[in-house]
Amino acid sequence: MKQNFWVIIPARHASSRLPAKPLLLINGQPMMQHVYQKAQASGATRVLIATDDVRIQQAAQAFGADVLMTASSHLSGTDRVAEAARLAGASSEQIIVNLQVDEPLIAPALLQQVASALAESNALMTTVSEVADDVQLNDAHVVKVVCDNQGFALYFSRAAIPFLRDAKPRQTPVMRHIGLYAYRNHYLQRFISYPQAPIEQDEALEQLRALTQGDKILVVTACAKAGIGVDTAADLAKVRHYFEQPHD
Repeated sequence: MKQNFWVIIPARHASSRLPAKPLLLINGQPMMQHVYQKAQASGATRVLIATDDVRIQQAAQAFGADVLMTASSHLSGTDRVAEAARLAGASSEQIIVNLQVDEPLIAPALLQQVASALAESNALMTTVSEVADDVQLNDAHVVKVVCDNQGFALYFSRAAIPFLRDAKPRQTPVMRHIGLYAYRNHYLQRFISYPQAPIEQDEALEQLRALTQGDKILVVTACAKAGIGVDTAADLAKVRHYFEQPHD
């Protein structure tokens, strides 16, 4: 049975590392257009772009996107997604997938996977991970996650976890967290009501807010390669280079 889920893409113009990130051109199209097309290809019931900037609104409308204007006061993309879900009239049980605007190479299958995993579990949130490579291991832009035996997250960090104390073979691989989340709307609205947690502020990772509240986050192993997320100018160059290459 086809899973009923929405994808909401929060998009802001301000970015400390890459200003106007959603509008940066990749293969002649704004980055957010690539992300929107990936979301449409996932089988989502509805795909929305949520922004507070008229430049992003106009660019999104130009390629036919469904756009909602949200408040400029939001501190995080999740806050923006939650407001968009309310404005769009999402039901309490509606599954919402929060897709970052800087994932132009995201595999559409991952969106379906994270939504289906939520529908089939008792988790409050679901997300995705894959094995980190040697370069990602010590890259603070790449978030890592450690899980329990049932696949629920124990901790997320920008550091390489688990830490390898001695020079011996690893017993567990370091898992790269992919910034893709699914939640039912009622939990999404509850999550944004929580106060920021000290460890969330230290790591600059808002999913730690859920863990400090004792909420369960199910982490599934990615069914497809996530691709390169665009956090830096170097990432952008890699993605642009990818589109310059021939693909089947």
